[in-house]
Parts: sequence; C-alpha cells; structure tokens
Amino acid sequence: MRDVILIGFIALCLATAIRYPFAGLLTWAWFTIMTPHQAAFGAFGLPLNLIIAAVTIAGYVFSNEASRFKVDAITGLILMFAGWLTLSQLFSLEPQNSEPYYERMIKTLIFVLLCIQMATDKLRFNALVWVVVLGVGFFAAKGAAFTFATFGAYRVQGLAHTVLEDNNHFGIAVATILPLILYLRGQVSQLWLRQSLLALFCLSIVAIIGTHSRGAFLALLAFGGVFWWGAKHKVSIAAGLILLMIPTIAFMPAKWTERMSTIGEATQDASFMGRVDAWVINYKLAKENPFTGAGLRNSYQPDIAKEVDAERAQRAKAAHSIYFEILGGAGFVGLALYLSIFAAAFIGARQVMSNDDPVLAPWKSEFARYGQLSLMIFMVGGASTSMEMWDGYWVVIALIAALTKMSQTNTDGAGSALERMRRTSWRQQQRIRGVLARQNSQ
Repeated sequence: MRDVILIGFIALCLATAIRYPFAGLLTWAWFTIMTPHQAAFGAFGLPLNLIIAAVTIAGYVFSNEASRFKVDAITGLILMFAGWLTLSQLFSLEPQNSEPYYERMIKTLIFVLLCIQMATDKLRFNALVWVVVLGVGFFAAKGAAFTFATFGAYRVQGLAHTVLEDNNHFGIAVATILPLILYLRGQVSQLWLRQSLLALFCLSIVAIIGTHSRGAFLALLAFGGVFWWGAKHKVSIAAGLILLMIPTIAFMPAKWTERMSTIGEATQDASFMGRVDAWVINYKLAKENPFTGAGLRNSYQPDIAKEVDAERAQRAKAAHSIYFEILGGAGFVGLALYLSIFAAAFIGARQVMSNDDPVLAPWKSEFARYGQLSLMIFMVGGASTSMEMWDGYWVVIALIAALTKMSQTNTDGAGSALERMRRTSWRQQQRIRGVLARQNSQ
C-alpha cells in the first residue's frame, strides 16, 4: 500500500512539474534528502530519483526559466569543481571504483545548480528550506523518541541504505539543520507552528546526543558557542541551552559519558588513529597526483593505499573527513575549488547582511546569518565524517547563492522604491507647509 501511495504521489508531482518545473525540484529535494523509497518495498531499487531528475530538467529546459540562467560566483565555482572532478575521473587510478562516486557527485552538483537558478523569490526559497528541515527533522524526532524509549542505551542511526545511515553522519546532518529550524521559526506567525518548530529544535538536540557521536557532539557545542556569541539576549540563550542539554546529558547512560570523555584522548583511541592513517594516505595520494588526485574514494582500495604507505594501509579506516576525501580524490586543485565554494558562500552571505535593507527584506539578512552558521557547523562536523556528497549542506550553499542573486537583482528596484518614498514624503511635507503658510497668512 505504501508503494502505491508513494508512486502515485510522485506521479502527481511530476505531472505538475511539466508545467511548473519548481514542483519537480521540490520533489527532487524531498526525494534526495528524505529518501522515502528506502522505507518502501516494491519501490525500493526503482530508479525513481533518475526519473524525477529527468522530468525536472526537461521541464526547466523547455520553460522560460532556462533563458534566465545566470552565472554568479558560486555557480561558476561549482561548474569549475564539476569540471575538475571530470578531469580527475579521466585520470583515476581505478576508474571502475571511482565512477559511481563521480556520477553521484555530478548529479548532486546538477541539483544544486538548479536550486540556485530556480529559487527566485521568497516563496520558492522558503519551500526549499522547509523540505530540508522536515526531511531531516522527521528522522531527528524519531531519533529523540528512540533515545527516550531506550534511556539512551543504544545509538540513534539514520535510515538504512542512505548516506545518513551512519550515526556520525546522521548526527552531523541534524546539527546542520538547527539554524534552519530557528530561521523558519522566525518566519512563521502562527503560534502553533512556532511552538512545533521549537519542539523540533529541542528534539533534534536530544537526537544528536542520542547518536553517541563525538563528532556530532562537537558540532553541537560549536553551534551553541557561535549562536550564543552572536545572540542579543545572551543570558536567556545560555539559560535555555543549559536547561535543555544538562538534563539530557544526565539522562544518558554512563557509557555515553565515558565515550564523550575520550574526545580529549584522541591520540590514544584506535578508531581515531585509524582515521589519521587514512588522512595520511589521502595526503600522500594527493602528493603523488597533485593535480587530479587518485579518483574519488580510491583511497579505500587496499592495493592503491599500499602503494603509498603499506604500514598505514593495514590500519587505515575510511577517511571520515570531507577535506581529505576531496584531497585524495581530486588533488590539491580540487580541494582548493571545494573550499573556495564554502568561502564564496560565506562572503555572499556577508554581503547580503551588509547590503540588504532590513526593513524591506529582513528575511534575507536572517537567512544569511543562519545559513552561515549552518555551513560552519557542517564544516566542523565534516572534518570527521565522509559527507562531501550529502545534498543537505549543498542546498544551504545553493540558497545563499540564490539569495545573493536576488539581492543583486532587487538592488536597483529597492533603491528606486526608497527614493520614491523619500520624494513622496518630501512632497507631502511641502504640501503641509504650504497649507500651514496659507492658514497663517489668513
């Protein structure tokens, strides 16, 4: 039954996407973030994502929107990064192994480019934010319920057979959406919706703690510190975070506390040192192939890893780092382009906060601030996880790029509107003064 409902709903969305391509993009985003077909039976394994992408792209190409394609700084960097990944795949040390990861990354970047081009107004913009928040937040709420039901004795995992199945990945993803929840809470006016988002925010923090992930816990601490530092009401924010986190931590079993206490003893932890070995292997692969790298995820191949460091290859685990994954897979140039995308997103968000009028469009400055915080949390958590292909943080980058485009497009119009308001106000003042002058003369 669930398969019929899922396929029927997707068919309805795709029929709408033929006329309105953005409906297809929302379906694509929902499908990518939440992966609902993994919870079905008959739909599992069907190329639904490919069908959704094809219909969305076709609708976009044959619509008027395609003619408005514009290359901004972030779009240009993403195109360069995609081109470099293609070059890296051509010179891959093991093409058959790296090909599926290359294809997956390219599909993600195509999706991101469409998000940048199609999020052209506030309604579309916020719709994408809602898809990301609800897609991850649904599993966060389930994870919090699981934590309460088991008294924190077991780790919270993401949905099986997805990029967020691993507890570390899931915890980082949930931490990344915390600022987006706060952004949406500031945009809605209904009390029940504001309270629901606040409840989701609290449940997400419980779910992060319930993952038993040290990387996710560090990302949570980073969020709390940066959010408190930039908040106006520091005392109330600090009190709220303390009242939420301390009881939750006290609720967790002793093994959770023992695991978190090992953060300061990383050099004595075999799991962490295995990651260090993988980092070294990726660095050495990039050193031997500085321009194109070894090909995405080829450092996982024992034969390739042994060629650069036979001793570490025996102990190495997965790289568990977005930076070393890109470094080993696409070389120093690929990593430079990857980091440049983050830098451009931060700069773009800063420009929006500096240039946009807080009276005419306060939501833009709000998202720019929360979007920066979201990316910062992911960059902290991503240092210990292999999540470079996760679509969630890419959507945040796309939204910041769309925001900068909207700001540039609306700058002249907003300036003209303000000027007209000033002129109108000045004329009204002149009329009032004329009336008063006539009354005094009489």
